[in-house]
Amino acid sequence: MGTSILAAPPQGSDLKPVSGQPGLPYIGNTLKVMRDPFGFARMRYEQFGPVTWGWLLGQRIVTAQGPEAAEAVLVNRDKAFANGPAWSYFIGPFFHRGIMLLDFEEHLHHRRIMQQAFTKARLHSYMDAMAPGISKGLDAWEPQRGFKVYDHIKQLTLDLATDVFMGVELERAEADRVNGAFIGAVRAGTAYVRFPVPGLRWHKGLKARKELEEFFRKHLPAKRREGGDDLFAALCQAETDDGHRFTDDDVVNHMIFALMAAHDTTTITLTTMAYYLAQYPEWQERVREESLALGGPLRFDELDKLESIDLVMKEATRLVAPVPALPRKVVKDTSILGFHIPAGTTVMVPALTNHHMPEWWPEPDRFDPERFAAGRREDKVHKYAWAPFGGGAHKCIGLHFAGMQVKGIMHQLVQRYRWSVPAKYEWPLDTTSLPSPKDGLPVKLELIQ
Repeated sequence: MGTSILAAPPQGSDLKPVSGQPGLPYIGNTLKVMRDPFGFARMRYEQFGPVTWGWLLGQRIVTAQGPEAAEAVLVNRDKAFANGPAWSYFIGPFFHRGIMLLDFEEHLHHRRIMQQAFTKARLHSYMDAMAPGISKGLDAWEPQRGFKVYDHIKQLTLDLATDVFMGVELERAEADRVNGAFIGAVRAGTAYVRFPVPGLRWHKGLKARKELEEFFRKHLPAKRREGGDDLFAALCQAETDDGHRFTDDDVVNHMIFALMAAHDTTTITLTTMAYYLAQYPEWQERVREESLALGGPLRFDELDKLESIDLVMKEATRLVAPVPALPRKVVKDTSILGFHIPAGTTVMVPALTNHHMPEWWPEPDRFDPERFAAGRREDKVHKYAWAPFGGGAHKCIGLHFAGMQVKGIMHQLVQRYRWSVPAKYEWPLDTTSLPSPKDGLPVKLELIQ
């Protein structure tokens, strides 16, 4: 199918129309994007520039490539780009009214309340609560060949989310059921068949959402009464200076969303770090030496001392953005870099591929944590060159918690274990949903004596 424009600019306007190759209606470029997001993004950028359009997952979608386009969308100066209707298309039925699905004044109102759950004092208490769970989880790992890092890290972060975020003692069977419901809800967002056919992803996601709602509503009254050091209690108790608090529905919606966001993005980041540390053993040893010198579980006041882990974490989120794309719905006619974007359009900021653009990153596909070091700071070439946590009003509210959890886990992991992969191994990265290795990232895991 040939080149076509999305919509003609208003008469007399100096704006340019958005061009693209839409592909087949509904299906469009979906399979190409999922199979090779980096190659496809590069081809479209070279052919059409930073702003182009095509069919993707059943929608006409404008892709805004590069940091300048990302800034125009994410900063959202004229309030033309809305999160809620865009994300709702993908995950709305499963993560209804999570903080990322709210907009403008309502989003700001909820964010002000939720910030009370991420104060420095709260983060300190979460850190203290996490340390024993990290130790217990890592101690249960069994050194072996073919040890699947992704599967074990996902189990660990799910258990930590259940423990630290919910603060509810669960039997293993119930914890597994709750964790399974989260996985089902997340996977449903990228279903090809987007209505409830029994046995398929969408139907499973709706069932999972119902299970999660029932779980939180059962435990909510006790959290309201008794409080605690966990996120669940914090959201129940959170109150702004002028006395605004969350309703029960608000708490349930935010907990379901926060738990998904916390364990999935952390799992992806830690798995990516583990992959590159296996490929670059000199970096693994550098990280290990730093952590062994510090010793013990990581304390809140020691976070800034792990400079090497910090560099590796930043490079990992550049190479594999945990949230690969940020969608927005255009609520009124607007423009991006001089291109006319009509109301009703879905716009996508592709963080995954933006981080690999050679125009902004030297040797973008090479693992090079030093690019974030003080003497280089390649991320400073543009405010939105590196944006794994989004930006603007919707910048991830839990970014400091995420960094704290990643450092806390990796710090204990490198003190206990050494891991490696065969010399020519390259992981098969699955980008059909949130990025993850198709093979679970099998490594040779060894206990450090």
